[in-house]
Amino acid sequence: MRSKALIVLLPGLLSAAAAFGHDIIRHANPSFPIANSVLVPAGAELLFVSGMLAEVADPSAPAGSIERLGDTATQAKSVLEKIAKELAVSGLTMADVVKMNVFLVGDPRKDGRMDFEGLMQAYLQVYGQPALGKSLPARTTVQVAGLPLPGALVEIEVVAARHAAH
Repeated sequence: MRSKALIVLLPGLLSAAAAFGHDIIRHANPSFPIANSVLVPAGAELLFVSGMLAEVADPSAPAGSIERLGDTATQAKSVLEKIAKELAVSGLTMADVVKMNVFLVGDPRKDGRMDFEGLMQAYLQVYGQPALGKSLPARTTVQVAGLPLPGALVEIEVVAARHAAH
């Protein structure tokens, strides 16, 4: 009887051990602070965070203006801070982000080109820290024609992952 119970339980225990034994694997990009790819094992919990826009940086600036929300660096910093707060609600941190999608509007002060340098200035404040250096997300950055909020230059969405046994 005891051996039958062990035979029934053993496959379940082995698959559970395998699920918890696999780490999230990040394949670094040696020339840029993003991961080329991130492997999330089966059994991990995923959190999808909707695209977020910046908070008002200058309430005295006209509504709908870039000045009200700030330049790309200011907006990106605000959005990353909002994302960190949203992750914290679920017990996650920016180190748990495995995928990031960044949408930038062309800045009229840069002849309509996206301010990639401004984005990187804010991004490196988070992912340039030694503590997060090995926790880089895979990332896509694209220029878009517009965002839902007038004056918005930055929208960011993320996917975060952790082992189910947290």
